[in-house]
Amino acid sequence: MKKVDVDVRGKVFTLETGRIAKQADGAVIAQCGDTVVLATVVSNKIEKKGLDFFPLTIDYQEKAYAAGKIPGGFFKREGRPTEKEILTSRLIDRPVRPLLPKGFFCETQGIVNVLSYGDENIADILGIISMSAAFTISDIPFNGPVGAVRIGRIAGSFVINPDMRETEECDLDLIVAGTEDAVIMVEGEGQEITESDLLEAIWLAHQEIKRLCALQRDLLAMVAKEKRTITPPVVDEELEKAVTDIATEKIKSAITIPDKMRRQTALDEILAETIEKLNTGKDDISREIGSVFNDIERELVRGMILHENIRVDGRRPEEIRKISCEVGILPRTHGSALFVRGETQCLSVVTLGTSDDEQRIDSLEGESSKTFMLHYNFPPFSVGEVKPLRSPGRREIGHGMLAERALKSVIPTKTEFPYTIRVVSDILESNGSSSMATVCGGSLALMDAGVPIKAHVAGIAMGLIKEDGRVVILTDILGLEDHLGDMDFKMTGTEKGITAFQLDTKISGISHEVMERALEQARQGRLYILSQMREAIAGPRENLAPYAPRIYTMQIKQDKIRDVIGTGGKVIRSIVEQTGVKIDINDSGLINIASPDGESAQKAMDIISSITAEAELGKIYLGKVKRIVDFGAFVEILPGTEGLLHISQISDKRIAKVTDEINEGDEVLVKVIEIDKLGRIRLSRKEALRDKKPEK
Repeated sequence: MKKVDVDVRGKVFTLETGRIAKQADGAVIAQCGDTVVLATVVSNKIEKKGLDFFPLTIDYQEKAYAAGKIPGGFFKREGRPTEKEILTSRLIDRPVRPLLPKGFFCETQGIVNVLSYGDENIADILGIISMSAAFTISDIPFNGPVGAVRIGRIAGSFVINPDMRETEECDLDLIVAGTEDAVIMVEGEGQEITESDLLEAIWLAHQEIKRLCALQRDLLAMVAKEKRTITPPVVDEELEKAVTDIATEKIKSAITIPDKMRRQTALDEILAETIEKLNTGKDDISREIGSVFNDIERELVRGMILHENIRVDGRRPEEIRKISCEVGILPRTHGSALFVRGETQCLSVVTLGTSDDEQRIDSLEGESSKTFMLHYNFPPFSVGEVKPLRSPGRREIGHGMLAERALKSVIPTKTEFPYTIRVVSDILESNGSSSMATVCGGSLALMDAGVPIKAHVAGIAMGLIKEDGRVVILTDILGLEDHLGDMDFKMTGTEKGITAFQLDTKISGISHEVMERALEQARQGRLYILSQMREAIAGPRENLAPYAPRIYTMQIKQDKIRDVIGTGGKVIRSIVEQTGVKIDINDSGLINIASPDGESAQKAMDIISSITAEAELGKIYLGKVKRIVDFGAFVEILPGTEGLLHISQISDKRIAKVTDEINEGDEVLVKVIEIDKLGRIRLSRKEALRDKKPEK
């Protein structure tokens, strides 16, 4: 067994190998505090034929035992991956994948198992580092190592790897992964933070990343395996020249067609024609022809941007495609919007619900609920394809969560707006930046629904072409530019600042200077998009849609909660049966009443008010005599509230017995003449008869 460690913010961070999972190509246990994860990686020894991509699968799994829990449900074992597991699997995959060499086509699987879960809020960070370490010490070719760190900010000060308690106080939650030389991946959210603050946080994270990469190199020095030899595919020079001669000029012409589908159709026809001319021998070389063809297309598209500053749709690098925004386009929904940017089209729909519609989450952190959800759908027709419909994949879940984070910081609190909010984004047409269109469409639809969000949120995707010392940053990238480019940097925010961000690269990293330029170019683009969105709807509508539920709130004292609920829920069930409303009471005494109409809600509120009302000094009530005693009577003036009517206060004249004037069950006018420190109430009938102004 070999073990190395380093101090990270006062906690020992360890990497260990050689004790567990020794038949894997690489296995590393990472631990910080009470959180322990095991990362394993295995790669087949034989290449998978016919591939033009690296077949890598990364899975992150949370074991219930890690938190001392037994899974719920009938089977009492872990089932399909949770949303968090899927998102974390993507988080680990993204910084590792770019560092695996081209030409390596052996099917490879990495698995991260959470073995022990503490309060450190670091399992995902440990997952990235341990997976990188497993690749680093294995015989699998890998251009790492990769380090990762979470950065939070509390009261203006940055915090490295904040724990779960501290995270609740942070206005920035940032995960950064990178090599010793550059940043590869950025993921997170903020509460309208500035670009300079984000850059400072990334710089701080990179200093820690360098230390974590050095730790992995220390482990490598102890257990290094000889790396496998890769033989990159050799391109036939004669075939390359033949494809170039036949197709280059035609490709040059085709890539300048602005319309995506027409451009792709033209390129497909050129490729088919080239294959028909050259694939005439005994062996099928259509795959090799396609590979050369794609290389030519890549070089031409990138060269046009680098040397001519022109993109395939005719735009300059900093230009944004034409934008159109419509709101209120669906009659029965609670809020709707259609956001179109170029050939990317997003339909966003908002639905408002009650507390019954909250999403219940059972995770290693414990049980919780969500009152704001965003779901992203990417149907095949949006890109002109035919595919079977399946449940949401990793990409859809990842894009949806990015958009949810982007909008979360402007969503009102449950006290301000007591509704459960669901946003659904259906991508109807796609040519890049569909997740950013979801942010824009979601913001418009929320305002159309009358949700009092603080401000509009817009999103924009930035790209990069970097070659031979030249760098061009692209604003609002197309799908082709994402595919052939070197960076996908998604940024969302309001006019005040950034709310969410996600950076992925296909190269070895992004420098501080390039990132600074990209952030400023993104800010300018975001401000322009926000101006277009405000023209469609400047602020939230004053009234909810006619088909949206109405939720009314009222506050009662905590000691009155049991009176409203009643024994076994008897009282609250009675109110629901009488009025047809939904009632939710929290522990603080805040009551939410959901109703399709105001009349029913008001009736329920009146009943609750009568149950929770308290006696007021000097007020007259029509009470009911509950008990007769020698010295007077006890009269119920409010539900559950009784006062003493002394025999001397029953009548102006002297009486011998209480029953000479009143009996049990009688309704009598009484006035509250005293409430002592213990809450005991004294009543007077004779004073009430003088005033005769009863209050029920």
